[in-house]
Amino acid sequence: MPSHSRTARRILVAVTSAIAVVTMTTSCADFTQEDQVAAQGSFTAPPTMERKPAPPPSPRDETGGTPPTGPCVDPDPSVIATCLASTSGVRPADASGQTTYVAERTTGKIILSKRYGPQRAVATVPVDASGDGGLIDFAMSPTYLEDQLIFALVTTGSDNRIVRIAPTGSVKPILTGIPKGASGNMGSIAFEGPNTLVVATGDTGNTGAADDPSSLAGKIFTINPNAADPRPDLRASGLGSDVALCPSPGSDGQLFVADSGARGDRLSLVGPKSLQTLWTWADRPGVSGCAVGQDWISVSLAKKQRIDTFIRPSTGSSTLGEPSAQPTDKTYGAVGRMTSIGGAATQIATVNKSVRVGDVKSFDDRVAIFMPKPGEDLR
Repeated sequence: MPSHSRTARRILVAVTSAIAVVTMTTSCADFTQEDQVAAQGSFTAPPTMERKPAPPPSPRDETGGTPPTGPCVDPDPSVIATCLASTSGVRPADASGQTTYVAERTTGKIILSKRYGPQRAVATVPVDASGDGGLIDFAMSPTYLEDQLIFALVTTGSDNRIVRIAPTGSVKPILTGIPKGASGNMGSIAFEGPNTLVVATGDTGNTGAADDPSSLAGKIFTINPNAADPRPDLRASGLGSDVALCPSPGSDGQLFVADSGARGDRLSLVGPKSLQTLWTWADRPGVSGCAVGQDWISVSLAKKQRIDTFIRPSTGSSTLGEPSAQPTDKTYGAVGRMTSIGGAATQIATVNKSVRVGDVKSFDDRVAIFMPKPGEDLR
């Protein structure tokens, strides 16, 4: 075979592998076989983690013609995904944020979508979606383009757990036994390094469990998801019922967390072994997500249907000025999870089907690009 033919064939195989779709039948959420799997798939060598800032995205209509019509079309040009089941985690799928990966909490699907484009399930995992459980959050492997591995925090019939979804569709338990409750299961995960996955868990409706050092409920801890038997390293305790991590998009390594629960609605800075509370909301507006930019921190408040944005404090400072409040009731309704787009803007995922504080539109739930407006600067 000529050398150029062999080269073309290798390129074709590589491209086909890179776009492999991870699918899995979910007609019955049976976790027995999953728990019996000793090893599925393999891990790549530790990658180098790099965060590169992206320019602010500008919502735009890329169809070049008349926009489509129908019950799943939102005329807002900022909206890039519609007609989703109740959402949870959301991640940009490109540097500009014009495409998105978004989790459907109740179906266990991770959807790839762009405005007016076809939506495709890139992964599916069986979940128990009762209460506020289900597919709680997900994070792409740091080398996702090479290995297509996805890590997820999910609810089963017996626990909350961290799993790894392989390109073949197999689901491997990584850490099991995280407490599960009738409520208070909403947590978050994020990679902090090639072998460091940060996990934040809800308190399962039990503040005592959140304070109990022997329980993984209401905690922030790290694990090495590449280890055969990962051991949680505790970083903070006393978290509430709905916990969202928001890592810095820069190289400073700062990690923030927003939570709501019996102790109130809070925004905190995560230290090596504790939390430093930066802001609290006395009116309990329902903290539901957060995102961090280069010079701002945004927090979504689902019950009040607004997003509060602060000037980000300087490193070492714990002083925040009053946030600017941007209502979302007339545009998106209740917003849940958020994620930064290169530190310039955010993607937001609505939770109108689960929160139900306003009208549910025919095109709910949605993902949209949102431009934060910071509040008062006290630095």
